[in-house]
Amino acid sequence: MRTLYDRNQADVSEAKSGRTDLIFLIRFRHCCLLRNQRCILAYLYDRLLRIRALRWEYGSVLPNTIQFHMSAEEVEWFSRYKKSLATYMRSVGGEEGLDLTQDIKPPKSLYIEVRCLRDYGEFEIDDGTTILLKKNSQHFLPRWKCEQLIRQGVLEHILS
Repeated sequence: MRTLYDRNQADVSEAKSGRTDLIFLIRFRHCCLLRNQRCILAYLYDRLLRIRALRWEYGSVLPNTIQFHMSAEEVEWFSRYKKSLATYMRSVGGEEGLDLTQDIKPPKSLYIEVRCLRDYGEFEIDDGTTILLKKNSQHFLPRWKCEQLIRQGVLEHILS
C-alpha cells in the first residue's frame, strides 16, 4: 500500500505540471488504496470481535496457545476489555457484583455431573462443603460453580 501511495503522489505531482494522461491511473490507484483500506479494516474489526468472544469463552486468562497467535496490541486490547468488563460486573448486582460470563447458555438444571480431568485440589462450594477434585473422580456440583473449571479444562460435563 505504501508503494501505491508513493507512486500516486509522484504521479499527482506530474499531473499538476500538465500531464493529464496520468489522471485515470491516479484514480485507479486511489480506488485500489481505498479498497485495500476497507478490506484491512474489515479484517481488523472481525479479529477484534473474535478476541472479545475469547473473553466470554475462556474467561479472564487466555491459554498460551491462543495468546501466542495474538499481537502485542491485541493482547493489550484484550487486557483493557477484560478490565472494563470486570469493572462493569462489579458495579452491577450489589456488593458482590454480577458475573455475566457465568451462564452463557441457559441451564437446564442447577446441578450437573462432572468428571475431573486432572488433579486440581480442594474446591469449596457455597454451603461450605470442600470437595477434593482428583483425576477421574466424578461429582454432582452446582453448575455455576463448575462452568469456569469446565472452560479451563479441569472438569468435563458428563452428559447422561
